[in-house]
Amino acid sequence: MTPAATKVVRSAADGFRALLGGPPAGVWSAPGRVNLIGEHTDYNDGFVLPFALPHRIAVAAAPRTDGRLGVTTIGDDGQPQRAEPVAIESLAPGSVSGWAAYPSGVAWVLRETMPDAVAPGADLVITGNVPAGAGLSSSHALQCAVALALLGLAGVDVPETGGTQCDDRPDRVTVARWVQRSENDFVGAPTGLLDQTASLCCAPRHALFLDVRSFAMRQVPFDAAQADLEVLVIDTRAHHSLGDSAYGERRAGCERAAKLLSVASLREIDASALDSALDALPADLVPLVRHVVTENERVQQTVALLDAGDYRDIGPALTASHASLRDDYRVSAPELDVAVEAALDAGALGARMTGGGFGGSAIALVPLDRHDTVSEAVTSAFSRHRFGAPRLFTAAPSAGAHRDQ
Repeated sequence: MTPAATKVVRSAADGFRALLGGPPAGVWSAPGRVNLIGEHTDYNDGFVLPFALPHRIAVAAAPRTDGRLGVTTIGDDGQPQRAEPVAIESLAPGSVSGWAAYPSGVAWVLRETMPDAVAPGADLVITGNVPAGAGLSSSHALQCAVALALLGLAGVDVPETGGTQCDDRPDRVTVARWVQRSENDFVGAPTGLLDQTASLCCAPRHALFLDVRSFAMRQVPFDAAQADLEVLVIDTRAHHSLGDSAYGERRAGCERAAKLLSVASLREIDASALDSALDALPADLVPLVRHVVTENERVQQTVALLDAGDYRDIGPALTASHASLRDDYRVSAPELDVAVEAALDAGALGARMTGGGFGGSAIALVPLDRHDTVSEAVTSAFSRHRFGAPRLFTAAPSAGAHRDQ
């Protein structure tokens, strides 16, 4: 782990001791993620290509004997924020609101599926450095770390690469589905499976090529620094929330289009049949379907280029993805468009928004010798447009969720 990630883990353990008077039974952490390409394809059974960030959420945990879940977060200022402990048996959708709904939702879904994993209750102390609201999956990192912690306290260690036929432990795909259910049904956010799977299953120096329909996955080599490149993350600091109705409206539109086309999902529409499919749809659904089908094609093209070691050549696909998300799917924002345009004008090989959209972050594929130029151009462009200053950092593909102590 990076020094910053190690600091997060240590902070969780130290915070637990300070707040609860003793050491935790263990510390588990999970990363945020960048989606290199493949946006809004996951809930359409398509292809995605995320990688894990070096930024992590850590959960220090110990069992309780009263059947209650106690959760405390420690912010960047070192100040703890404690939620009122809740009886795990009483958890139900709508019973907990605010930030505490995310860990509570995980406890709820584990109680429903593996009751022995949370029956004694637990105390959790949470720290992290994944930027919140930046479209980098901080909420899923939190939930994945909580899931591993609660399972770990019950003696259920989730295998790094999945169980065997004679192994009754849940594999990481199963845990990802549990986390998705906790967010969909308990928190009330209609998310797909991309973020949870990335946080749990990514590997250092690789992007994760995931076929959401079959859930076949493969680690694709992506060590940009070896090609004198970097992935520059541009956190626009524009408000980002997947709970907003616009996300749900687009997802519902895709489901309606699939029904009209008599397919199980938009994944079934091949690029060669796109034109005829679009002709059969009402005008409001045409751009949604066009984005999903062409984005799946871009993911596959990007994977082929990475497999061949042609890292620099993926830039046009990244930029085309942003144009499609901006014009067809209509999930961009002025800050994202300015970030992408400024990065490209300053020498980035490709750039796009990443995540669900409506704010959040963009990424740019940047030659190492253009880092300062691109960073300064983006910052200057934000100033000219009277936006708040963006946060910029380099993202190297990192490890997925695991137990740290």
